[in-house]
Amino acid sequence: MKITNFAVKNYQFTLIMFLLVAVVGILTLFTMPRSEDPATHPPQYLITVIYPGTSPKDMEEQVVKPIENKIYGLENIDKILTTVEDGVVAFEVKFKYGVDVDNKYQEISTEINALKNSELPKDIYQIKTEKISSADVKILQVALVSENASEKKIHDEADKLKTKLEKITNLKNVIYSGIPEQEIRVDLKLDKLAQLRIPLNVVMGSLQSEAADIPGGSIDMDTKVFNVKTSGKFKNEEDVANTVIYNANGKIVYMKDVAEVGYRSQTVDHITRINGHRCVLVSAGMKDNVNITDVQKEFEPILEQTAKELPENIKLVKNFDQANMVSQRLGHLGIDFGLAIILVIITLLPLGTRASVIVMISIPLSLALGLIAMNALGFSLNQLSIVGLVVALGLLVDDSIVVVENIERWLREGHSKKDSVLKGTRQIGLAVVGCTATLIIAFLPLAFLPDVAGEFMRSLPMAVITSVLASMLVALTLVPFLGSKFLKTHDHEGGNIFLQYLQKFLTNSYKGIMPRALKYPKITIGISLVLSVLAFALFSFTGFKLFPTSEKPMFLINIKMPLQSNISESDRVAKIVESELKNHKEITYYTSNVGKGNPQIYYNVHPQDRKPDFAQVFVQLDDEAKPAVKTELIETLREKFKTIPYAKIEVKDFEQGTPIEANIVVRLFGEDPAVLRSLSSQVENILRKQEGTVYVNNELNTYKTDVKVKINKEKARTLGVMTSEVDKVIRLAIAGLPVGDYIDDRGDSRTVTLTLPREKFSTLDALKNLYVNNVQGAPIALNQIATITFETSPTAINHFNKSRFAKVSAMTAKGYYANDLLVDIVPQLDKLKMPQGYSYKLAGEKESEGDALGGNFISVIILSTFLFIAVLLLQFKTFKGIIIVLSIIPLGILGGVIFLLIDGSPMSMVAIIGFIGLSGIQVKNSLLLVDFTNQLRLEGKSIDEAIAIAGETRFLPVVLTSITAICGLIPLALNSNPLIAPLAIVLIGGLISSTILSRIVTPVMYKLIPPSLDIETDNEQNQN
Repeated sequence: MKITNFAVKNYQFTLIMFLLVAVVGILTLFTMPRSEDPATHPPQYLITVIYPGTSPKDMEEQVVKPIENKIYGLENIDKILTTVEDGVVAFEVKFKYGVDVDNKYQEISTEINALKNSELPKDIYQIKTEKISSADVKILQVALVSENASEKKIHDEADKLKTKLEKITNLKNVIYSGIPEQEIRVDLKLDKLAQLRIPLNVVMGSLQSEAADIPGGSIDMDTKVFNVKTSGKFKNEEDVANTVIYNANGKIVYMKDVAEVGYRSQTVDHITRINGHRCVLVSAGMKDNVNITDVQKEFEPILEQTAKELPENIKLVKNFDQANMVSQRLGHLGIDFGLAIILVIITLLPLGTRASVIVMISIPLSLALGLIAMNALGFSLNQLSIVGLVVALGLLVDDSIVVVENIERWLREGHSKKDSVLKGTRQIGLAVVGCTATLIIAFLPLAFLPDVAGEFMRSLPMAVITSVLASMLVALTLVPFLGSKFLKTHDHEGGNIFLQYLQKFLTNSYKGIMPRALKYPKITIGISLVLSVLAFALFSFTGFKLFPTSEKPMFLINIKMPLQSNISESDRVAKIVESELKNHKEITYYTSNVGKGNPQIYYNVHPQDRKPDFAQVFVQLDDEAKPAVKTELIETLREKFKTIPYAKIEVKDFEQGTPIEANIVVRLFGEDPAVLRSLSSQVENILRKQEGTVYVNNELNTYKTDVKVKINKEKARTLGVMTSEVDKVIRLAIAGLPVGDYIDDRGDSRTVTLTLPREKFSTLDALKNLYVNNVQGAPIALNQIATITFETSPTAINHFNKSRFAKVSAMTAKGYYANDLLVDIVPQLDKLKMPQGYSYKLAGEKESEGDALGGNFISVIILSTFLFIAVLLLQFKTFKGIIIVLSIIPLGILGGVIFLLIDGSPMSMVAIIGFIGLSGIQVKNSLLLVDFTNQLRLEGKSIDEAIAIAGETRFLPVVLTSITAICGLIPLALNSNPLIAPLAIVLIGGLISSTILSRIVTPVMYKLIPPSLDIETDNEQNQN
């Protein structure tokens, strides 16, 4: 190995380079971006259109179709999921992975802006386009609590805090919610306008004209330039009240003559409380690639100062601070890391003190190199990358142990220090490179997992790959250099007492088994084949769930009221839920949001937009609460809320991985709403009867009732009334029409709204005594040309890639997995008699699995398999060698699946990562045995003799590396986080079974199909 010779001979250079690595590694550790979860930037976008008072059917015609047609024409579209509800439509647009996320956002924004000015209705309240990314999560949520402060006062304090937080450069999307915005409301007296024969359009035109803010430009005067200031926007209610709206025959009519003008709060559409107390929520997100701990140091002083400056009747409560959760989680993983290192040190005792010190020096340097590489590749320090580093801890010592142990063996045999270091490393060097290559190739598919799941998980395999690659470099350079300086020749050939006892134990353990196994090789292989079949058969008992539930001590309670319930009724039920939560001492905070979802505090749960018949309670337990405590509480609350009448209360835990609306979702495709309604009822019955389902939802099981203003168009035309004018007056009476802006005392722009006198909420009385002006300006009573009726309409309309569908969804109960339930559900769905043109498709977890483990992943697996075989061919030059090495993989799978069953964990994405990584580790161990057996045969030993010597000699480092890996993984296996523990459990189980059985199966396989060797191979190895 030339690199080893260079490192040993130029030891000063080697020393300086690794000191540099140590220093840069420490700096990287403290400066790397830190976050709770990995940052994801999927090419997904959310377009929300808010058009209050518009039925789903009208939304579909006026809004959905134009936008879908335009977006669907863009390149690389993967899917569009459209949800149309009363007054709101949400488009989830997903492009194929690999496109430029920012470019696609610009494309969508451009198309929507073009539509806004052409095909879409002009009076749409809001169109919002957002990128879906992990950066949307709020890292901070505080409540300004007061039972008696005025709306304006608490609003102003929230606005002040928002302004302060916005000045922190690493924060973004600072918002406050739960308090209606202030506006100047102009309550028109239509009877007065009718009496004065002033058309509504004239009033609106006058206000809009006065509200216009048109810069005057600049003029030159001598040597200077002066800006010309024009009238500007409204400043206050007096400006609006004194607006001249009519001037005829010398008579001036002001706005105050025909309307009541004053400051009002906008209609309440979001009510917030914390622990039952009235509050306003202020929340903030964090920009990408920054350290959340550093950001916390910036906002903490602001919160402390604000808490001191608030009036006595307003209190500040910080109920959610992700920085604390990150510090706590990373701290726990840091403790796990420390325990792992202690356990690894103990397992190194048989190597001897000096050899152990060399291995221990290689650990931090390998991790430092890995960290530097991770940082350079743009990964942050998060829960998954740290798990990757802990997993790597158990693997990266392998190379150093193997090299040091081989050097020590040469020293024990009486060779000189120089020969032991250089020749001992050369003898094992090629095997170390081959082992590392196979391990990296095993983890490679995980680094190329497609879709959001792949991006979310990527930092874990990358942490392993970079660290293991670094460990190989350290093992072939630094370890021989340190060995040449610190190791010494041994007086006792057997090594220290720990090594002697370990060697004796291993020899005695296999003394009776190995001769029989080698005597009856076919029976031995037959038994191993039975065990292999058993390993794969056991998978059917584990169940499958792609991603587990979150272990975080928090969950959500969604309150779904009967259709068309108003916000007051939703608030009433929310208070009933609060009264129950108050009785549970383990709950620290419960934050209620009525009429809207809580600001986003979890990376894959997006908040519900405005909906009066919806409420959500964000429940938080103590930071140190165990997942088992949370699960028990969730089950208790589910049982408690099951009997509450007139409301559906869903207690839902957070799920890891890609966002899903429910565990089981059945989409029914077709055009006729009546047929879809019938089919959805049948599917709903199937899901309700299935044991293990809870919270079955069918959006089409009820119709909603709308108030219909039916215009007699012939009569209206006869009287000279335009239909658009009727619509405008109705909109004015119910929701109001924005006609301009004013600048409040804090310098913020607020709305001036033209409406009719009404109470807090609009009622049917708002449609009484309305007048519409005809083309001559004469007032016509609305009841002359229109009648008020009621009509039914669908509750929601859904589109998937422009095709209409209905959906029925269900959550899984505790102890049940969606995939297991679908085994019974799918045959029943297949038996449904669907008319031609109607079909169903599974979504939820099933769709998420398809996205995560789709065609791209299969392609990468195939590519990695060929690379795996190619590396082994380079090592052994024969397919027999590959078969011998790979024969151990099913035996490792046996241990992994048994340990999963013992723990009760299902097969999952992290377990898959465990099994894939396990295959690389097993091959690494088996490769050492086969490689040394080949070397002994090339030295002239017989097959039986080579097998016996290799088994005795190489099994020791195999056992040592396996024990260190297992000890390094034990703290992770004991971790309560279900996203982490299954990975360690699989690896530990697999390492135990493969290490025990490889000592038998690998030698027996070698005897059955010994690889053919030639002198040329020997010469090549000697040249190396």
